[in-house]
Amino acid sequence: MVIKLPRGARVKSRSGIYHIMLRGVNKQEIFHDDEDCITFLDMINRYKEKAELTVYAWCLMNNHVHLLLKEGNEDISITMKRIGVSFVSYYNRKYETTGHLFQDRFRSENVESMRYLLTVIRYIHQNPVKAGMVQQVDL
Repeated sequence: MVIKLPRGARVKSRSGIYHIMLRGVNKQEIFHDDEDCITFLDMINRYKEKAELTVYAWCLMNNHVHLLLKEGNEDISITMKRIGVSFVSYYNRKYETTGHLFQDRFRSENVESMRYLLTVIRYIHQNPVKAGMVQQVDL
């Protein structure tokens, strides 16, 4: 018998900066074409303005997303829920599917120092290189 414990509350970042990761259910693709990527980025931009987010870095891979964000006028969990629900609605409508697209809730790491901020930016931008999708990143 497996007993599922309730998940713990997300630890609030003192700086308000988070490295956020979203993954497709069972590592399934969440971006099938350029339109999907553009739509997701448009949603990030829309909520960037509404929630006054700061976007430091992002990387859309086929089956997961990395974002480096500073929360604005609302809790990062609320903003990420809005982005996730909006994209899943678009995705399910476009691909005539139902149900979950993302695996669990988003994962996040607090970024509390300038040094770690730079490390995470490098990590996010190197993701496509490490996955063999590109040879180098042009910034």
